[in-house]
Amino acid sequence: MATETERLYVLPGDAIDEPLVPRHKKQPLRLGPGLRHIPPSAIVPTVAGQLVVEPRKNSMWMEYNGGRYVPAQNDLVIGQVQRSAAELYLVNLAAHTASATLPQLAFEGATKKTRPQLAQGALVYARVVLANRHMDAELECVSAATGKAEGLGPLTGGMAFDVSLGLARRLLMARSRDEGGVEVLELLGAEGLAFETAVGRNGRVWVGSDSPKTIVLVGRALRETDEGRLDVEQQRKLVKRLVREMR
Repeated sequence: MATETERLYVLPGDAIDEPLVPRHKKQPLRLGPGLRHIPPSAIVPTVAGQLVVEPRKNSMWMEYNGGRYVPAQNDLVIGQVQRSAAELYLVNLAAHTASATLPQLAFEGATKKTRPQLAQGALVYARVVLANRHMDAELECVSAATGKAEGLGPLTGGMAFDVSLGLARRLLMARSRDEGGVEVLELLGAEGLAFETAVGRNGRVWVGSDSPKTIVLVGRALRETDEGRLDVEQQRKLVKRLVREMR
């Protein structure tokens, strides 16, 4: 049984050795993107990439850059409102992905009188609460644990940038530098740039700042890190160069 985060490269259909599958007395096993359960007990990858095993959360998933985003329960996503229906919004999550639904009361403290009025094109930071292959994904903008927004909700101002699914997942890791090899946002903050971000598992990063130049610089740093597959040392050099050019 795995006792710490493990990674290895696998191909679609490869057999995953049973000792790699985490076991927890209380938590059910959670399979993330890129893995499929074949009864009775086989777990196989559906994409090529890194298999990540996280025993503390009793979870497994695949890290990979390509492919189409497929919503999974509890994913944090950045969506764009397409239109409003009677009691919900239809939200775009990614190209070639079916629209998700966002109930108009799925916001902290929302009532029919106080619910946010979102125009076409508005951005929202939301959590996937329902996802299966036979229905449109459903979103909400509150924490499942507290019922509070906790950073979820409409994203005002700023700009959204597209990144690979792999970089998005790495940015969302609790220890993104150690486990994901990405530190570009922390390095930009250490240079004195004031900005805030929201990262969606669907390959979008929203950047907000009072300075338009800062927004553009952060987006450029993310793009170059992603496209160049830069390691941490290369990210440091990139940030120094971009900040020097801006000033």
